[in-house]
Amino acid sequence: MPIDASLKPPEILAVAVRSEMDAAALYNHLRGRVKNEILIQKLEFLANEETRHKAILERLFADRFPGQKLQVPEASSGPVKSVPVDETTSALDLFKLAMEKEKQAEEYYKESKKKIEDPSSQKILDYLSRVERSHYFMLKSEIDLLEKFPEYFDVEDFHIGQDLFHVGP
Repeated sequence: MPIDASLKPPEILAVAVRSEMDAAALYNHLRGRVKNEILIQKLEFLANEETRHKAILERLFADRFPGQKLQVPEASSGPVKSVPVDETTSALDLFKLAMEKEKQAEEYYKESKKKIEDPSSQKILDYLSRVERSHYFMLKSEIDLLEKFPEYFDVEDFHIGQDLFHVGP
C-alpha cells in the first residue's frame, strides 16, 4: 500500500503515531466488549503494545527532528485508516477490522522505511512492521476461535465438558 508521495518523514511518523493511538483505542474498546478473561488479557497486551509503539515513534521523531513539534493528525488518513468503533458492530467484525488495520500498519511501516533514509530509523520501522505482522496472526487465531465458537468472547471462562474447552497456549 503506497504512502502519499507528498508526505515528508515527520508527517510519515505523525501518521504512524495516530495509527498506534487508534489501534490502542480499538483494543481498549474491544476489551470492554468481551467477558473471556484470556481474551481480555490478550487485548490488554495488544493495547499496551500499541502504546509502546507510539512511545517508540515519538522518541524517534524527537531524536530525528529535534526542535520540531510532532503534528499528529486528528484522525487517521491515507493508507492507515481509522477503524470504525460502533456499539452495533459485532465482536467478530471488530476483530476482523483490527486484523485488517494490523495488516495496513505492517505495510505502512514497510513503505515508510523506503522514504526515511537514516539506517537507525529504518531498523525501527522494520521492527514495527514485523511486530504488526505478529499482531495480525494473533488476531487471526482469535478470529478462528470466534468463528468456531461464537460465544467465546462472551463467557468469562471455558467450561469443562462443553464446547468451549481450551488447553494450550
